[in-house]
Order: sequence, then C-alpha cells, then structure tokens
Amino acid sequence: MATKNIDEMSFLDHLEELRWHLIRATLGILIAATLAFIFKKFIFDVIIFGPTNMDFPTYEGLCKMSQLIGINDTTFCADKFPFIIQNRTVAGQFSAHIWTSIYAGFIIAFPYVIYQLWSFISPGLKENERRNSRGFLFTASVLFFLGVLFGYYIVTPLSLNFLANYQISEMISNEFDVSSVIAIVRSSAIASGFVFELPIIIYFLTKAGLVTPAFLKKYRKFALVIVLILAAVITPPDIASQVIVAIPILILYQVSIYISAVVVRNQKRKMKNV
Repeated sequence: MATKNIDEMSFLDHLEELRWHLIRATLGILIAATLAFIFKKFIFDVIIFGPTNMDFPTYEGLCKMSQLIGINDTTFCADKFPFIIQNRTVAGQFSAHIWTSIYAGFIIAFPYVIYQLWSFISPGLKENERRNSRGFLFTASVLFFLGVLFGYYIVTPLSLNFLANYQISEMISNEFDVSSVIAIVRSSAIASGFVFELPIIIYFLTKAGLVTPAFLKKYRKFALVIVLILAAVITPPDIASQVIVAIPILILYQVSIYISAVVVRNQKRKMKNV
C-alpha cells in the first residue's frame, strides 16, 4: 500500500502510525532487555552493586579529597558498608532480574526510542524546522546518557553512603532488601537522565512560543527553588549532596536560557527576511 501524504492522513491514520512507532520502540527495548537479562552477572555484580563496594571510583575520589583537606574520619574512607543485602521474598531475585533488565533495556535503547518518536513527529515539521533540528537525536541521546552517568556516579553513591551510615540506634543493624538497593540505583540514574533533557525541552517549548528567555530569566528565582526541591527528592537529605546535584541542574537551566535566546533571535531574523 502506498504511503499517504502527511496532509492526507486522517486522525485514525495518525494513531495507526503512532502505534507502529510505539511497537518498534517497544521491540527495541525488549531486544536490549534480553541482552541485559543474559548478561546478568555484569549487570548486577558490576553495575547495580558496584556503588555498594568501597572501591567504587566515587568513594575513592571523595576519600582522597577528604584527606587532602585534613578530614580523615569520613565514611568515604571506610573498609566496607555497614549493611548486608538480602532477599526476603520467594520470587524476589527473579523479579529483580526481570525488571532490572527492562529498565536497562530502556536506557540502552534510548536513542532508538527517541528516533521512533522523532520519526513520528518530523513529517509534520517544515523543511527548515527539520533542518534546524538535525542534531536532535544525537544531542538528546548524549544529554540522557550524561544524566544517567551523573546519577550513577554521583547521586547513587551519595545516597547509598548517607543512608547506609545513617543510624538512629546502635541496636539496629541494616539489612537492606535487594529491591530497595536496585530502586535507588535505578531511580537515581533514570531521573537524572530525564533531568538532563531540560535544554531539549526548553528548545521545543521556545519553538512553540510557550516560553521566552525573558520568561526564564524572570522566574529564575522560582526555578532555583524548584531545582533545590528536585535535588532533595533524588538525593539523601543532607546539604552537601543536594548542592552537588543542584549545581549541574542550575547550569543546565542557564544553558536553556541561552538556547531559548538563540531560538528567539533566529525566529526574529527570519521574520525580517520574509
């Protein structure tokens, strides 16, 4: 059957097109999830449980920094964490294996998922809009993976270190359920990945006329409060961790203002040339 022109497609045709893009994106995630399922030893022992070992690069770096400024009594320099990881349900480990593989599959297949989303949206754009958005897939993927790495190497270790060493009584020993540990790693990585997409979101909102550089500058103070709240949500409740997480988000916000200004300037230039 011949492919219909975008202007000739009905609402149901668009829904059918979207359905096939979603199916292809889901298949991409499932294929990547299958690979993650097969390589479970690497996924769990190296990646998931990596931040639970004191030889993790983040702890070693923070330990050296603490020693340089004369702080030797720090949890970053401990021999091991004061907790054990356990499974308390019959299907706990199998369930953890399945869901971790799915989330890992989503992270691995993210560029392909974005590609399918872009393939559905791009036919509705003008030629110059498609040309100006040529680097969208690459930029969105790079920002997402940078966010995932930030969440994994910064947010996750800080969260685990704080929560593992937090104690209300010496009578209580920490025995963490495997699902709880996995949830911290998963939520920190994926949440940070989406947060790092802020410049892309601002770009399209500016193109749509929903935000302007003036708007972003005017509400910068409110954005700062939102950033601190967001940092508090995805990090343990200590000031140092929240500041470390808030700094890159504020930088991304400032970059977003610049991107918004460039978009508005280009739009004004095109209007003058018309």
